[in-house]
Amino acid sequence: MFCYQCEQASKGTGCTTVGVCEKNEDIQSLQDTLLIGLKGMAAYAYHARELGTRDEEVDAFMHEALFSTGTNVNFDLNRFVGLVLKCGEMNLRTMEMLDKAHTSRFGNPVPTSVSTGMKAGPGIVITGHDLLDLYELLKQTEGTGINIYTHNEMLPAHGYPELKKFKHLVGNYGGGWQKQKSEFAEFPGAILANTNCVLLPKESYRDRLFTCGITGIPNVTHIEGRDFRPLIDKARSLPPLPEKPGKTLTTGFHYTAILGVADKIIDLIKAGKIRHIFLVGGCDGSKPQRNYYTEFVENVPQDCLVLTLGCGKYRFNYLDLGSIDGIPRLIDIGQCNDAYSAIQVTLALAKAFNVGVNDLPLSLVLSWFEQKAVAILLTLFHLGIKGIRIGPTPPAFITPNVLKVLQDSFDLKLISTPTEDIKAILG
Repeated sequence: MFCYQCEQASKGTGCTTVGVCEKNEDIQSLQDTLLIGLKGMAAYAYHARELGTRDEEVDAFMHEALFSTGTNVNFDLNRFVGLVLKCGEMNLRTMEMLDKAHTSRFGNPVPTSVSTGMKAGPGIVITGHDLLDLYELLKQTEGTGINIYTHNEMLPAHGYPELKKFKHLVGNYGGGWQKQKSEFAEFPGAILANTNCVLLPKESYRDRLFTCGITGIPNVTHIEGRDFRPLIDKARSLPPLPEKPGKTLTTGFHYTAILGVADKIIDLIKAGKIRHIFLVGGCDGSKPQRNYYTEFVENVPQDCLVLTLGCGKYRFNYLDLGSIDGIPRLIDIGQCNDAYSAIQVTLALAKAFNVGVNDLPLSLVLSWFEQKAVAILLTLFHLGIKGIRIGPTPPAFITPNVLKVLQDSFDLKLISTPTEDIKAILG
């Protein structure tokens, strides 16, 4: 951390000097929150730009916000609170821009069943978020006999019509990003990482790992200009993958797909067959406390739905929750940026019931980890959504005073236990 007023570096919160600077811990906390939110926004804007879409208003806000945090110009606490909330507003605009870029290029996602097994033959697994990278890889491997598998946040790609039309996009391999070292060591094919939370590899698979785009790892071949010939040649040189059966996951519930059955969902809510909807999603990590989210979903009553998005879903997306009159109880909306879809569904339900968003039978339980989760949380605050539960621990960069402001203004809650939280939500 760095205190700009006294020009002292510090390891903890605030600076190391005594006096007026000690009163700036909350400003520094807001600066950190804003910077982390901007990083999440930048990731979404980067993907949209790769697909040929930009927004001058989003770019202008990034300049303004970085100027306000990167130089010694602003120590007004109230103004910083406003900037943080504006980051949420601009992130909503950025997610909308990316959603339109994805759907205009690849079509509106549709619910799709995805195998977690392997097919016999050469294989490449791709991890990350960039759908354009996947599209180019699929084009270049078409007719080669190489099967393509998605990993982690690439799973929702199977729902896009222009991607699922490739018959050699055969399944999804593995789960959360934090399991890469064990999962990639066990995957016998070639591996491509674009924009995921990439871990430094084990030596056992370093020579099979390739990067592209902004991703880079020492002593790993980097693909330039989406020319995947080195990756393809590597996949051909490796022993073929064995045939291995797996389970089936379902993804592709874009807001256009959900709104297509919205009338039925509304009727089921009115009839008392759907008592409550839980949005359980966010980022994942390796802390044991994150088992909370698995236990939470396992304990959700049978008359409730679970919406999910982000890589946090790998804690429970393998569960078979059944359905309610044909509506799946577990609905995977997609990547972290597909929080935009969840927001559109929420706003549509509020309009249908003629109530405010906070009056819906809907609760958000989010796993907190990195930049995109921060950006999305700020968007939810911008929309005035209250009563959100986050965990597994309080964000380290949020001071007690800033946390209290969020709790007082938005009824932000920290998770306790799954049974206690479900009981408190349902009453």
